[in-house]
Amino acid sequence: MKILLTVHQFFPNYFSGTEVLTYSVAKEFLRRGHAVAVLTGFPAQQQLDDADRFDEYDLEGIRVFRFHHAYVPMGGQNVVTEIEYDNHLSAKYFARILETFKPDIIHFFHMSRLGVGMIDAVVSAEIPAYFTPTDFWSICPTAQLLLHGGKVCPGPTPYAGNCVKHVAELTRGPKVGAVARRVPDMLADLIVRLTANGVLPRHALSGEITAMRRRKSTLVARLNWLQGIVSPTKLMTRVLTENGVDTRLIMNARYGIDVAGYDTSLSEVKPGARLVIGFIGTLAPHKGPHILIEAFKGLPPGAAELKIYGNPADFPDYYAGLQRRAEGIAGITFCGTFPNGEIGKVISGINVLIVPSLWYENTPLVVYSSLAARRPVIASDFPGLSETITHDANGLMFPPGDFMALRARLRRLIDEPALLGTLSGNCRPPKSSATYVDELLGLYRNGLPDAPKARDLSALRRFAPLGSMDNRGALSGWAVAGLNNPARISLRTGAEIHGETRRFMPRPDVRDALRKGGVNVKANAFGFVIKLPDGLDRAQAVLHCEAADGRVFTVPLRDLAVGAAHHTGGGDYMAIDSERLMWQAGSP
Repeated sequence: MKILLTVHQFFPNYFSGTEVLTYSVAKEFLRRGHAVAVLTGFPAQQQLDDADRFDEYDLEGIRVFRFHHAYVPMGGQNVVTEIEYDNHLSAKYFARILETFKPDIIHFFHMSRLGVGMIDAVVSAEIPAYFTPTDFWSICPTAQLLLHGGKVCPGPTPYAGNCVKHVAELTRGPKVGAVARRVPDMLADLIVRLTANGVLPRHALSGEITAMRRRKSTLVARLNWLQGIVSPTKLMTRVLTENGVDTRLIMNARYGIDVAGYDTSLSEVKPGARLVIGFIGTLAPHKGPHILIEAFKGLPPGAAELKIYGNPADFPDYYAGLQRRAEGIAGITFCGTFPNGEIGKVISGINVLIVPSLWYENTPLVVYSSLAARRPVIASDFPGLSETITHDANGLMFPPGDFMALRARLRRLIDEPALLGTLSGNCRPPKSSATYVDELLGLYRNGLPDAPKARDLSALRRFAPLGSMDNRGALSGWAVAGLNNPARISLRTGAEIHGETRRFMPRPDVRDALRKGGVNVKANAFGFVIKLPDGLDRAQAVLHCEAADGRVFTVPLRDLAVGAAHHTGGGDYMAIDSERLMWQAGSP
């Protein structure tokens, strides 16, 4: 069977929970002999023409199609709010993938950066399609159901006036944000309604407001066209059904993880040792690591240590704030990121995992990893988390945002030595990736018994695929020039230049691998793609890499095997990830 998965971002550049889930499912499908491809979004690093927003690469046998998304006009659309959830250019790209890859099944793990037009395309192609919602993007434009100041949002008001207010707070600066917060939701709804109906005079933001008004109805209508929705929590099921998703389409199934490689011995603190507290996740305000730092500050000196794992580059200003909070506090270590395959080792290096989230977490995968290693979890008392963590059984719960209450839970582990072992002993192994995939394949094979037989497709749009295959190819890889980012890479035969690029993408995987090998690289924008003509003589072609200071080093293409790195000396490296014919974006 040929299976196509979608996700908003993917390995090797992004490796948080949704990406790990998508990757583990893809690998399990591959292990069972299925052909697997992934369509992923990718945040474009600079302005691109429509024709340059597409490339592809291979990841451990998974064919990955990539769409370089941005919140700018593209593909004939000028309303950025609409582009966020209903991107027509992406839908045409997706239609082209359906035409060439010819999948038997589509499974959406995320549609942000790609858009709900993919569902129009898959329904038009009459291919069965399913969805696993890993956050609340299909209902909430910020995906978090979290308002200013940490207040949980119940969802869009009837005309999405509260969503318009919230987006204004986030994007229009502090003065506009302060005014927006004071506008009552009923008044905001009225303004949106009058704007969408053309009663109020047109202005620069009329299109954006109208698009926000249509967001939920557009997404929910298309979710109801699917063959099934795999909801990981009762909370998610409730949010979807309360906002109009047909309950007959929903199957409840918790995520699965790769359960191999975990140390399942009881968590314990040996006499004279410190309690090791861990945070693993995105270093972002809604994840709450600042709450944990504040809680840690009040613990008895020397009784505990705190290891914080996460990527400093995701939200650099927030990360700088975390460092300021931790200044002068002994025992706090910012540990950076780690390869996904080392999660078992990292979890085994802590005694207890803390999940101090400020939003409705949809049970992050790291919670399951912690339980697999019999490390209890202290978590914010939100419905999604409390479905997995039971207070005083396999962990402890505390009111969201209350660092004093979190501190009290940590003090219990310090003051009651037997408690940690009791909680650890109550941790039960989570579902495996293999079992989760069994459930997905059963759904694909048998369907849902009560699924509606007829669907209202009156709003269906047909997206013509992007231009067909031409005689261009693509070479993707990475290069390090003098331990730094390259300035330009070109592929040549003699004096003839076949293709070149000055655009380089972040490759933290390359940076981390080199640093692990003792190579002190100074940056991470190493990834490149060069478009090429057909009929290239590989034996004669040479890659030219130009450093920022104008120095050039060269590597014959024949010396570069796909997947292997070539060290030319000093701080210069070159590698090829993929060579493949590809199509250009053209007029439909």
